[in-house]
Amino acid sequence: MKPRRVLNHREDWLLPGSVDDSRLFHADPSDQILVYPSSVGQGYRQKIQLQDDLTLVIMDYVLNYDVLFDIPGEKACTKFEFPLNAGPRYSEFIPIIGFRMLGTGQPKKRVFEIEVIFEGSSILTYAQACLERFPVHTQQIVEEIIKSLWRFQGGRSGLDTAEIMNRLVAYAAKGTLISCSDLTLGHIVSDTLYTKAIDLQYANRAPITPPMEVILGEILSCPYRGTTRRRYLEHKALELVLLRLQAITHPSLKQTDLNIIYQAASILRREIVNPPTVETLARKVGTNRLKLNQGFHQVYGTTPFKYLRDCRLNQARRLLMTTDMPVESVAAAVGYSSRNHFAKAFRRKTGLNPKAFQMQVWQCAS
Repeated sequence: MKPRRVLNHREDWLLPGSVDDSRLFHADPSDQILVYPSSVGQGYRQKIQLQDDLTLVIMDYVLNYDVLFDIPGEKACTKFEFPLNAGPRYSEFIPIIGFRMLGTGQPKKRVFEIEVIFEGSSILTYAQACLERFPVHTQQIVEEIIKSLWRFQGGRSGLDTAEIMNRLVAYAAKGTLISCSDLTLGHIVSDTLYTKAIDLQYANRAPITPPMEVILGEILSCPYRGTTRRRYLEHKALELVLLRLQAITHPSLKQTDLNIIYQAASILRREIVNPPTVETLARKVGTNRLKLNQGFHQVYGTTPFKYLRDCRLNQARRLLMTTDMPVESVAAAVGYSSRNHFAKAFRRKTGLNPKAFQMQVWQCAS
């Protein structure tokens, strides 16, 4: 059996590198270069500080083993990720306010991406710019999550969402969030809200557009040095984020048709163990199978069946993180009649076997 590893703060296990590393596209003595030790994999992480509140990161690595990334309470920031691997690619917006984050890394799979990270006063500026472009349905989910986090902190009611975000970010920057390093979002929000939040994951994914491709290429092929290089990369990073914000689109459906799809999705989330067939689901929401499938593609970019599968695996991940339920019970709780089928689906989604994932999460917690 291959050994599995748990990795925490990057600075704890990555090694100092050199700006003369031939793998880098370009570098400056002011850059921070970290390399992957041979025991973990191979590759590098290049951090380019453009302004006090703006950082550009280029990373390119391959892991030797399947890995659980357990990051306990990173510094507050707003992060935009742009993958550079071949094939279908989606950019993601990731707000970080100090809570524990868990992720998985798959062996022999290249991770090649650019990150644009905002800190300080820019955190809220770009987080709000992104959230304001989401559909109203998604904005409402975000507001529920933010209010749940605020209530968990013991915050008083009556504040608007923008003020709550401002205070949460300020607490995270000071390191005063309650148990921020030990708990994930799945520990804090309700079952219903956590399940509903999968819609945010869909809304948050934006395909890499041709104009983004151009900017990404220009960042990698930057011909300048010193101050000129920094200014050039700052301009390109901000241009890239602007394109990312413009790529957030709303489904081109009438509100009544949109409500039908949201209602159907809600039924699938609620009846995750014994879901209706697509035909039955269509009848329940007052439409037909063709329109239901077309609507799911427009709103979520997938089919009702795949949406259901993602809901199941998302909920399973939460149960594995927050309870000591046996894998068989987790599988049954999310609608899988076979542990093997569940394990295959979970491994395909995350790269880890569900039991190994659960054991590593709990080892970290202890």
